[in-house]
This record gives sequence, structure tokens and C-alpha cells, in this order.
Amino acid sequence: MIANRYFCKMRLFKKIVDFYVYSNIHVALAGFSLTKITLLNFGIDGNLTPLFVAFSALISYNFIRFYEIKNNRLIWFKDWFFININGILLLIFLSILGLATILFFTDFNLKSVLILFPFAFMTFFYAIPLFKIGKLEVSFRNFPMIKIFSIVIAWAGISVFFPIYEANYQFTSAVYLEFFQRILILLAITIPFDIRDVHADSKSLKTLPQILGITNAKVLGTLLLFGFLLMEIVKENFTYFGILILLIISLINALFLWFSAPKQSRYYTSFWVESIPVIWLGLLIFIK
Repeated sequence: MIANRYFCKMRLFKKIVDFYVYSNIHVALAGFSLTKITLLNFGIDGNLTPLFVAFSALISYNFIRFYEIKNNRLIWFKDWFFININGILLLIFLSILGLATILFFTDFNLKSVLILFPFAFMTFFYAIPLFKIGKLEVSFRNFPMIKIFSIVIAWAGISVFFPIYEANYQFTSAVYLEFFQRILILLAITIPFDIRDVHADSKSLKTLPQILGITNAKVLGTLLLFGFLLMEIVKENFTYFGILILLIISLINALFLWFSAPKQSRYYTSFWVESIPVIWLGLLIFIK
């Protein structure tokens, strides 16, 4: 009896975790965290862009998932998606309501949405083809070396430029430094995903692990983290607390990077690695 209760509880817990991860709530939380980090770094309060980014991520990522399933990709994910379609649709509906509320019932700077267009374009056309040549789909993910950079540049722009512009904050050299610094950390975060998919990805994609090898890709990721830390030191608003937080985040990222492997559990990347921005935000809030 006790064993059956324990098994039922664990099965329920797994269903909850699966929905949290596979419905992209975790991605949305990571996007929220990255955007909030920018606002905290520049001392900006009362800004709704983190929520805007989170709602947008829930809508766009689930739409992309649906498109990929419809086009016979993500075969492993298809059954789960349609079993949970009602919950996902409810999540999308609530996200649309959230966006509408922010856009039309708050003092949100509507002009700031314009800065999202190039980055939203990169996000959508990462998976959705720009056009087709016969049976060949032309999208960012199908260009050699573009896959990782399209994701990283899009998220860096959305989480740095968007909240800064919405707050009418001047685009100084510090803002651009934050943007390039964000690119470095996001590249390091993304490498474990490419290592996981190194054998599943088409050879034509030429991802970093495919070109450099898994070990060299990990070395590159470590160097990116080192550059990420160095850029913090040259900031005008450099603080010892700030560098301590980034050192902790870099060490956590490096551990996830070096323990990553092909065909690893999707929880490793989609939950644990994706948690790095959330941990980063938590440290910023509680240590500062």
C-alpha cells in the first residue's frame, strides 16, 4: 500500500515536471530571469518587460513546437504534446491575455516592441523556413554554424536591448558591453545542447561540437566564460559583489558544460542547464 502511494506520488510529480519543462514554462522563466538581470544591473525599477518576454516565449516556443511536430520533427515529443494539448492551449491563452494586459492596460512603452522585430524574426525562422527550394527548407537552423548564433543573438538582444529601450534608458557603451557579455554566457549555456544532439543533428549544420569535437567545444565554452568574467571587470559600475556572483555562475556553467555528453537525459539540458539564468537572478536578488 505504502509502495503504491509512493509510486503514484512520484508519477504525479513526474507529470508536473514534464509539463513544466516541455510546455516551455522553464524557458519562459529563464527569459524572465535574463531580462530582469539586465534591469537590476542598470538600476531600473517597475519595468514589465520580464513578464512580456516570459509570455512571448510561452507563445512562440509552443507554436514552434507545434510546427515542428506537424512537419514530422520531434517524433519523440509528439505523443506527449497532444496528450497535454489542452493544458498547452490554456497556457497560450493566458499568455496572450497577459501580453494584451501589458500592452493596452499599463504605461508600457509600445514603441519598444519595434526593437524586438529582428530578434523575433531570428527566433521564429530558426525552425520555420524562410522559403523552400523544392523539398529543401531554408531556415536559420539549416545554415552551417548559424544555429547556435541565431539563438544566442536573439536572446541577448531580447534580454538586454528590449528592457533598456522600453525604460528610455540611454544606449551607452555599458549597454553594448552588457549585450556582448550576454552573448558569451549564452553561447556557453547553449553548447551542452549541441553536445547532447551532436549525433542527432545533421552533419551539414556544422555545430561547434561537430566541427571542434566535444572536448574542444567544452574548452571553447570555458574560454567564453573566462571572457564573460573579464568583461565584467572593465565595466564602469564594477563591484566585488557583482564579480562574485558572475564567478559563481561561471563555475556552475562550467560544471554543467564539462559533465555534458551526447544522448544525455533531456532533463539535464532542458531543466538543469536552462536553470542557470534563474540561479543567476536568485543570486543577484539575495546576495546584493
